[in-house]
Amino acid sequence: MPPGVNSPFPDSMPQLLFQTDPARDASSLALHAALPVRAGHYDELRLPAGTTGTAALRPAWARFFELLDPKGLREMNRNAEAVSRQIQENGITYNIYADADGPTRPWSLDLLPFIIDQDDWRLIERGLMQRASLLNQIMADIYGPQTLLAQGLLPPALVQGHPGYLRPLRGYTPPGGVYLHIVAFDLARNSDGNWRVVSQRTQAPSGLGYLLENRITISSMFPEAFKQLRVQRLATSYRRLIDMLHQLSPASADGAPPRIALLTPGPYNETYFEQSYLARYLGLTLVEGSDLLVRDDQLFLKTLHGLERVHALLRRLDDDFCDPLELRSDSALGIPGLLQAMRAGNVLVANALGTGPLESPALHGFLPAISKRLTGTPLLLPSLHSWWCGEAAACEQALPMLDRAVIKSTYPGSRQRKGFESQIGAGADEKQLRALRARIEQSPDAHTVQAYLPLSHAPTWHKSRIVPRAAMVRLFALADGQGGWHVLPGGLTRIANRQQRIVSMQRGGSSMDTWVTTDGPVDPFSMQPASMRPEDIAQVRRPVSSRAAENLFWMGRYTERIENDARLANATLGWLNGDLNPEPLSGALARLCMRSGLMPAEPPRSIRVFEHTLVAELASRDPQRGFGRNLSSLTHAAGQIRDRLSPEHWQLIVSAGDRYHRLIAGDRCDTAAALEDADQDAPPRTTADVQRGLRRLNRQILSITGAQTDHMTRDDGWRLLTIGRHTERLATMAGMLATLFEDNAILRDGGFNLLLQLFDSSITYRAYYQGRHEVPALLNLLALDANNPRSPACSLKMLRNTLPRLPGNSADLPGLLPEPDLGLTLSRLCQRDEHGRYAQVLALASRLEDAASVLSDEISRRYFSHSADVDQSLAAT
Repeated sequence: MPPGVNSPFPDSMPQLLFQTDPARDASSLALHAALPVRAGHYDELRLPAGTTGTAALRPAWARFFELLDPKGLREMNRNAEAVSRQIQENGITYNIYADADGPTRPWSLDLLPFIIDQDDWRLIERGLMQRASLLNQIMADIYGPQTLLAQGLLPPALVQGHPGYLRPLRGYTPPGGVYLHIVAFDLARNSDGNWRVVSQRTQAPSGLGYLLENRITISSMFPEAFKQLRVQRLATSYRRLIDMLHQLSPASADGAPPRIALLTPGPYNETYFEQSYLARYLGLTLVEGSDLLVRDDQLFLKTLHGLERVHALLRRLDDDFCDPLELRSDSALGIPGLLQAMRAGNVLVANALGTGPLESPALHGFLPAISKRLTGTPLLLPSLHSWWCGEAAACEQALPMLDRAVIKSTYPGSRQRKGFESQIGAGADEKQLRALRARIEQSPDAHTVQAYLPLSHAPTWHKSRIVPRAAMVRLFALADGQGGWHVLPGGLTRIANRQQRIVSMQRGGSSMDTWVTTDGPVDPFSMQPASMRPEDIAQVRRPVSSRAAENLFWMGRYTERIENDARLANATLGWLNGDLNPEPLSGALARLCMRSGLMPAEPPRSIRVFEHTLVAELASRDPQRGFGRNLSSLTHAAGQIRDRLSPEHWQLIVSAGDRYHRLIAGDRCDTAAALEDADQDAPPRTTADVQRGLRRLNRQILSITGAQTDHMTRDDGWRLLTIGRHTERLATMAGMLATLFEDNAILRDGGFNLLLQLFDSSITYRAYYQGRHEVPALLNLLALDANNPRSPACSLKMLRNTLPRLPGNSADLPGLLPEPDLGLTLSRLCQRDEHGRYAQVLALASRLEDAASVLSDEISRRYFSHSADVDQSLAAT
């Protein structure tokens, strides 16, 4: 993107606002505290100095600060902290460069809004509507008659030679002739205050979710200013988007409303948060490519209830990943056969595939002539001056001006024609300019030169000061399905930080809420749905995709596994450092730790080696080892279904591992970033550090379990989460019984109390059998008592009650489990063989472990895959 040069500011900053003269009004205070904008850049905050040589705030900003008053200004730092806190609490993230191995990064949002007045907005609105219509006409032409190519208005190299031009769709006409349903335009002001279109996004434009979250957050900080400035609301635009998708979707055979899904690349994508947020807001099903399949040229969602027809996809996946059969064959994100379903007219894909050529910066140089040819009118909003170097005359004109330009890839994001990062010629030295010229001359068609634009500077809030930052605004044009367009009255403003010369969120920039003001009425529409009839309510059912079901099942298992492992690790460390001699039980504890993956599969040579090895494993931040693997697996499973989790639930899961390792580090790491950068080879922490972290983690896991138990809808997905948790508990408790009864370790000094501790049943046992250590009482409580939530009998009871409520033919699933009473009496369970071993306990433990394994495999086969579901009944299409 064209840069906004943002040179470091001098150390001599204005006085803090709350230290200025309290007699001044708020506008005067703000003006006094604002740093000046560099020469050559438009100032969004202040009017230029008049004949008196003094500057004043622009009218909208003057009114904004008047509505705050000096007291409100003094609260600005507190409001900025509240914004950051709200972002953290809501789990709003943007993953820079989609770093799959790094932590999710908080979204960056400035406290002050970016204000566009109604005079500017009228021009912008008309200009973007014109451009969106023009781009849709270009799409119809390049995939149809190609008259623009025949008449020389568009070079064939920018169409047929563009890697984003999809030949399999030549001749395809989408429903209603609408190729573009959402178009994002990046706009900026030049030094004279006029707007320029810098770029456009037509494949899968991002930002619609983030700007909503920005609006909710910032409007709540300044409610009076938001109201009095008459800021246009956004809900109507989103309602129009949904109405348009419904209108253009193919009809259902039974007349039911079409099912619309939002196609995401998955949780590793940098904008995954906004995709899940947008799906929730619009009432769409969030899906990945693996959730969908094509049969008989129709698109289906794999759900627990079978295959359900999908009529429309709002996609956030780039073109070449969408169909591995006809496009990128190595794509694991797409849907085989999607293009054929599109050509058959059985699914609407918004935006239509094949729009890549419209994103080329080279197109801007040809749009003025194309506009006159197709519409008979000039462009209302000019683009940056652009020269495609594939034309000899344009290249000859562009090369001498490299020191005043930005050099871009003609085919950005293409793997066939390797693109490159935009490079700023302005400010480059002679050696760098020579290298740029040589590169362009070697491959001229791959390069486009655009005029350098000194971006306007918007006011931002930074530690009691108003600091100017280079700004670029992303605005969205939405099709109405009938040839018309609507421009969403707001947008996503991005700002550069002090160190960057380019406005880019991927390079650490920030964002602002964008306020469009009006003197007219403000649209009061809300996305709250219209009144529903009782029969409509009875039919509402949220689908649970097979992928979501699988991740819910494993989220339940990992939550239970972490809780049990934390309890085992804490008990082991306590035992190794307690008053009693740990030697009699060290073998059993080592086997339990190895079985759980808390230690390498090798018996320790001594008690001290055992302790040091266990502490080192528990303190490791390696996501592929033991405890760390379970923590990362829980976060991964939850991330796959983030749209189903409350922000609080998600935040509990994300912070669990971070807080655990921070406590282990003795609070030496104050932030997740510092923790990430910490020395991976640092010496192991002390046993006390690890135990403190385990206790805190156990409390947090209990909170996560509570959120799963009490704050999730009791649908089929929740049932599978519950089944996963109790399947894991059944296997874990059986393994603990087997280990401690295997060589009668239960009878050794402390073994009795250790087993109670591992089953989290010490208090219950003391309440029942105070002062007695009897194996029959122990077995009755830990194995046979269905009222004890940690006993296998209780887990079996829960599973038997829940399994038949799964969809489909699930009545046979309880038959995979032992009998409700385990088929044993207490007296038989307590019998010992000729070697003095509790053989029936060991046999029972083995049966329970086998049953848990068989049940898990059968649920996976039956509900998590539809690759061989020839008998699967299809939902009404």
